[in-house]
Amino acid sequence: MSFTGKSRKSWIEETLFKRECVRFIPSSWDQHRCVPVCQICQNLIRCYCGRLVGEHSWQEPVPPLSFYAASGQEMEEDWSIEVHTRASPTNAYGTIDFEDTATRVCRAKYVRVAVDSKPEALLQLMLREWQMERPKLLLTVQGGTENFVLPPKVMQAFSKGLITAALSTGGWILTDGINTGVSKYVGEAVKVFGGHDLRKRNTVGITPWGVIDNNMDLIGRDVFKPYQPLGNPLSKRVCLNGFHSHFLLVDDGTLGKYGCQQGLRRKLEKHIQQQKIHPRLNQRVPMVCVVVEGGPSIAFTVLDYVSSAPPVPVFVFEGSGRAADLLSFLHKQTANDRQLDADIIENFLTRIGDEFGVERTEAIRLYSVLQQCMEHRESITIFDSESDDQMAPDAAILSTTLKGTKASPAEQLNMALAWDQADIAQKDILVYGQHWPVGSLEKAMLDALVLDRVSFVKMLIDNGMTMSHFLTVERLEDLYNTTQRFLQHLVEDAKQTSLPAGYRLSLIDVGLVIEYLIGGAYRSSYTRKHFRAAYSRMQDNVSMDIYSLMFSIHPVKKKKKVQICSNYGLRQDLQFFRTAQPYKRKVDSSLGDASLQVLFNFNDLFVWAVLQQRQQMALFLWQHGEEALARAIVGCKLYRSMAFEARLSSMYDNIAEKFKADSLEFGKLAVDVLDCAFRQNGQMAMKLLTSEMEAWSHFTCLQLAVSSCHRPFVSHSCTQTLLTDLWTGPLNMRKNSFMKIILSLLLPPAILLLEFKSEAEMCHVPQTHEAMLFGLDSVKSTPAPQATADLVNHHDAERGSVSNVTVQWLPWITRIYDFYTAPVVKFWFHTMSYLCFLMLFSFVVLVKMENRPSIQEWLVIFYIVSTAVEKTREVLMSEPRKLRQKLKIWFSEYWNISDFVAILLFLVGFALRWHSDPYRTAGRIAYCLDIIFWFIRVLDLLAVNQHAGPYLTIITKMTSNMFFIVVMMAIVLLSFGVSRKAILSPDEEPSWSLARDIVFQPYWMIFGEVYAGEIDPCAGGNSCPPASFLTSFLQAVYMFVQYIIMVNVLIAFFNNIYFDMASTSNKLWKYNRYRYIMTYQERPWLPPPLILLSHMALALRCIYWKLLGNTEPGERGSGLKLHLGHEDRKKLHEFEKKCVEVYFHEKNRDVQSNQIKKIRAIAERAEEMSVMVGEISEKVNCIQHSLSELDCQMGQLQDLSALAVDTLTLLTASDSLQKEEARLAQCRINPTLQHVLPHSWTLPHRSNTDCDVPSFRRLNTKSCKSTPPSLLKGSVAATSRVASVERHMGSKGSKEAKHKDTERKEETTTEVSTGSIKFKSPSFQSSENLYPHYSATERNNLMRLAQTIPFTPVSIFGGEEVSIYTLEEAPCDADADSPSASFWSSKGLSAILQPLSSEEGSLDGGLRQGCRMLCTWAEQDVLKPGLIYVAKAFKSEVVHVWQKHFPGSTALQLCLREIQQQRAAQKMMQVFNQIKPHDMHPTPRFLDVSLVLWHSNGQWLTIERNMTGDFRKYNNNTGEEITPCSSLEDMLLAFSHWTYEHSCKELLVLDIQGVGEELTDPTVIMADDQSGGKGDLLFGPDNLGVAAINGFLQKHTCNLCCHRLGLKGQTYFFMKCF
Repeated sequence: MSFTGKSRKSWIEETLFKRECVRFIPSSWDQHRCVPVCQICQNLIRCYCGRLVGEHSWQEPVPPLSFYAASGQEMEEDWSIEVHTRASPTNAYGTIDFEDTATRVCRAKYVRVAVDSKPEALLQLMLREWQMERPKLLLTVQGGTENFVLPPKVMQAFSKGLITAALSTGGWILTDGINTGVSKYVGEAVKVFGGHDLRKRNTVGITPWGVIDNNMDLIGRDVFKPYQPLGNPLSKRVCLNGFHSHFLLVDDGTLGKYGCQQGLRRKLEKHIQQQKIHPRLNQRVPMVCVVVEGGPSIAFTVLDYVSSAPPVPVFVFEGSGRAADLLSFLHKQTANDRQLDADIIENFLTRIGDEFGVERTEAIRLYSVLQQCMEHRESITIFDSESDDQMAPDAAILSTTLKGTKASPAEQLNMALAWDQADIAQKDILVYGQHWPVGSLEKAMLDALVLDRVSFVKMLIDNGMTMSHFLTVERLEDLYNTTQRFLQHLVEDAKQTSLPAGYRLSLIDVGLVIEYLIGGAYRSSYTRKHFRAAYSRMQDNVSMDIYSLMFSIHPVKKKKKVQICSNYGLRQDLQFFRTAQPYKRKVDSSLGDASLQVLFNFNDLFVWAVLQQRQQMALFLWQHGEEALARAIVGCKLYRSMAFEARLSSMYDNIAEKFKADSLEFGKLAVDVLDCAFRQNGQMAMKLLTSEMEAWSHFTCLQLAVSSCHRPFVSHSCTQTLLTDLWTGPLNMRKNSFMKIILSLLLPPAILLLEFKSEAEMCHVPQTHEAMLFGLDSVKSTPAPQATADLVNHHDAERGSVSNVTVQWLPWITRIYDFYTAPVVKFWFHTMSYLCFLMLFSFVVLVKMENRPSIQEWLVIFYIVSTAVEKTREVLMSEPRKLRQKLKIWFSEYWNISDFVAILLFLVGFALRWHSDPYRTAGRIAYCLDIIFWFIRVLDLLAVNQHAGPYLTIITKMTSNMFFIVVMMAIVLLSFGVSRKAILSPDEEPSWSLARDIVFQPYWMIFGEVYAGEIDPCAGGNSCPPASFLTSFLQAVYMFVQYIIMVNVLIAFFNNIYFDMASTSNKLWKYNRYRYIMTYQERPWLPPPLILLSHMALALRCIYWKLLGNTEPGERGSGLKLHLGHEDRKKLHEFEKKCVEVYFHEKNRDVQSNQIKKIRAIAERAEEMSVMVGEISEKVNCIQHSLSELDCQMGQLQDLSALAVDTLTLLTASDSLQKEEARLAQCRINPTLQHVLPHSWTLPHRSNTDCDVPSFRRLNTKSCKSTPPSLLKGSVAATSRVASVERHMGSKGSKEAKHKDTERKEETTTEVSTGSIKFKSPSFQSSENLYPHYSATERNNLMRLAQTIPFTPVSIFGGEEVSIYTLEEAPCDADADSPSASFWSSKGLSAILQPLSSEEGSLDGGLRQGCRMLCTWAEQDVLKPGLIYVAKAFKSEVVHVWQKHFPGSTALQLCLREIQQQRAAQKMMQVFNQIKPHDMHPTPRFLDVSLVLWHSNGQWLTIERNMTGDFRKYNNNTGEEITPCSSLEDMLLAFSHWTYEHSCKELLVLDIQGVGEELTDPTVIMADDQSGGKGDLLFGPDNLGVAAINGFLQKHTCNLCCHRLGLKGQTYFFMKCF
């Protein structure tokens, strides 16, 4: 065990204890008592602690005990924890592993503690030993301990609200920790919403040790114990909940007794309430009690919470049951101080008794406690999860905590700040009219920055917090001195010293760090002289204030205090006095330095966020304030430098990648903003790049990007466009520019022929320092920038007016000046001069050197000396203030080093050449070596070219990256060269030639020179050194390694670099292009050696300005910068701010468009899936149809098999009874008994005798037919119903016919009953209930199929079983040539119909109700499975009216007559279609109608096929008709006319309606004298008789079809009728 583990173990055992009972006090006096104690007593009588005698721990040997008092004495000793238990170091602590939580790892820390443990020790245990996070909110959950059921909505609100509130605020949850009651629901909430971060699952269970099941398994010191939460259901103990993170197991020495933990839990809660919510904040930890369900004790617990000081808010979940519901009810009833009525109180008392199962006296006491709770109703919040007006449960809990603690607004703001709940603060705290103490919001802002609460900083800024007023030196230093070890290391690196312990960073230290990270010539505003002076004065004044304060407190010790205050170390320690009240603004005039008041803004806060590694805060601050583009570049540079420093330091390797990612994020941000600005306004975007920024060391954005090595930014189109404008300057040349420039240099008058840019085109191009000094912009027509204009105006005032002649020459002078000062002209001018210099220098080194320099050599000398002077000017006029920094930056460039070496080497050679030999020869050799550097310098001139530049970049990359390979090759070379030389020359004397001999030949061997003649040193008779044969072997190995391996590795390395750089070389060239342009932008236009004239002119200009009293502006005058006035700078900042807004708008739009694209993609995929599902559904339907057909075929085979079995049974019968049963089983029906009943009228119906009322045929059933027995039963039921109908039909047949009918009925009944006996054979009864729609053979088949294929036919045939009866056509028996007659089918065929919900409108009419039905199965295709039909039934009122005419079967009679009249209309339509002319194309027809018996309720219906389309009605049963507008309408109206004439004025078909040519529901009108009265109703109840005929004759208008059919007109008919 480690030292830390040992110390932790010893601390727990020294601090925490357990309790054990050491005195046996019997809890009950049993009849069995003895002295001494017997074994029976030891196993029967328990102590007050709940243990037996043998389960106690004795301090001494067991004394003789008596379980009863002596005679005349009573047992007055009561058991108590203090007297009868003793404390000992705890023996149970460690980790519990819950074994049944297989879904995730659930482990919990636990410890057994005494009931009187100190809450301070428990809190220290949880914070230090268990490493729990400091609580910012305490959620104590109170409720029922027994299992209860929560409604789903209440459980969802409780689970999500509790866990979300705890996780979002970093709160602790306290429960009983058991696996029952409300603690179990808390565990389930943690399981669902708690996540997998164990450190955030701070759910503490405070559980009695004595009630835990298997608690002895947890005994052990610092152990890992597996625990099974599933306890014994017969045990009275409980298990621990597996989703708690920590357990405090409270031990009071008892066993199996609840409640001992409540006292310790309450003490711990109060102690936690006294802790600070955060070390920076003075606010204490808030607490809220969450009540769910609960028993009577909850009322006392709530009263204790709300009546404490300060009160603890209580949050009650209404609807959870018992105590919670009672609190909710009483809280609502007593709102607005309303008094309860007597009846309400009585009901409430009854409810208390019912809920808790207590007597009335106890109920009254509980009611009194609840009333006392209502006196503190402002601390009680009721949450109704069923209400739509309630907020989210977590927000409601937090709002209750804020309001219920009665804290001040500043304290509430601190709580919301610690929770990071800005939305709650905005809604409940920062409200209109709220009074805030002075400095409270500033303190909140400082705390929000320190705690990295971005949302709070945004909220405070939106509410009017001004950063310039908020930031002071003290506050900014406080922010920098927050815990950040890496920043202190950066300070040590910047100051190159170690910081003492407890060192407090100052802003000057921060400035040094910023300069160290950005590098180059950058100077932080914190390190400038004026800031240092003001900061020093402020520190002195603060020290004096501290001294005065200390002297006023202890005036006697003045001398000692002065000595202490003079100590620097104490100055660091006394920062407490400076920061104790950092929120009151200093009003002392001595500290009112303007630099300290206006210096700080969002830029300073942004740099703080970056240096403190707070990326989200930095991104937020970046959006505020001015110069956002510069801030993004600075953030990129700072993070990149910090990543570099982190990589150098092995302690921070883990954060280097994070720094790199943050740097890339800010770099991308800068490029995106620049791109947005360039798209908005190109010129303004280029002004953003070159405008001088005072807050950033007078740098420009372009300078910052170059110093940050931000290649994508410099390579952007905007930057390159600006560089192109800078390169060409005022010249406007697009093609053959170099030829025009060279020609103009050779022929100066050609300058006047060149084209120059206008002032508008040059407004974004900054001025050079040289142009500002000469002040030539005053001659231009457009005003110059403000800074330059002031200089020019002052200069003009000094020199007075200019003559008109001079003004006329100024444009020509300006053109010449603009031409020679353009960087591209300077480049070509200097290049031409440099090439001439190289030619002269080459001539000098190639010819003999004389004693005195020649003219050519003097020209070379002047050129190099003037170049040295120019290099000195570049160093002196660079931006850094210190010479050391200037030299450091200048030597950081490779070509400057090359120039320095070349100049120095030339000066050495020049000094040696004045002496005689051998010094002159050495000087000449120096010349020869020096010219190499000058020739190499030509490569820098080629880098300007767009095509050659990228290749030079690749070469530079190869040269810089080949170092390690060259070192490895040198190691191989030296290893071979030394060994070879040592073997071949064993007697070599010491000399410097040894070094040459070692590397000379091995080096050339790399390039293929093997020195073949020297491979064998013994060849040619030479003496052989010892072991000389080894050199050949060593040379072979060396050549293989060096020439074959190393050289090819180098080639492959170069090849890899080439391909890698080929794609980025163009960007690198664009980045390096800035250096080339700036080099010639700042260089004088005259080339060496004439450049000395430019130097003299610059010196005179500087002297002149100093004599005038205007000192050079220093940094503002150096570099290529655009100096803008106040108004121009303001416009530029507004433009930049607008670009930032546009950028975020486009970003949000892109996010929304991406979401829309994702939604569209998901919709397309869903549509594709829908199509696939449809295809699969079709395939499934096809398969089901095939399987259904297969099932039918198998059923038929089973029927044939059953028939064969029946036949064999008949042949093997041995007695007459068996023969009779076999004969009855086959049930062969005599055809002579098949009479057609009932009989409907035929079309040529002319007399009453022909129109007898039809009667029904007996229904016969064949038992051998493959028909489901349930359908056969339906047929039998139909037979009985039809027989009853027949008894009530009132037909006019003869008695003989009735007698025959009676005989047929009895015969049929016998046959059916016989058949039914057979189907009720025991062999079929076992599976009859499983498949009621199938026969026995079919059921056997289905049972076999169910074991082989996943198909259940019953699932297809959804709906209810019906019987279908149809009208069939047959010729009359008397005469074969007579027309066919309609008769009802002898047997009803079965079908299954499924009602459908009507989405196409109602099908109800005036007399009947309609419903669409889906046929899912039909016997013998009486209906088509899969088709939709319309079933119609007469309304109940219609049946009631006609019941007096058909008392027994009214609905059946009405359905029969409805079917008969549609059959009559159908036959008439058939005749009409035969006799109408052939050119009358529409052929209308009426649908077939059948009779339906609904088995479930015995209802009679009619059924016909469903029609789809435009349903129209052409006339009604009163004779009204529509105005025809088509041939079909003419024909249908003519058909009604035709039926009246064709039937000799007896019948009239009206109420014609349907869809197109398909018609339905006609009305056959018959006069009363023809129908025989209502009692003998032949057709339907809608027959209106003569009234309908007269109405038709009056309203009908004959049309063309009527005339073609030869029908009489309307008047003729009307007259004839009267």
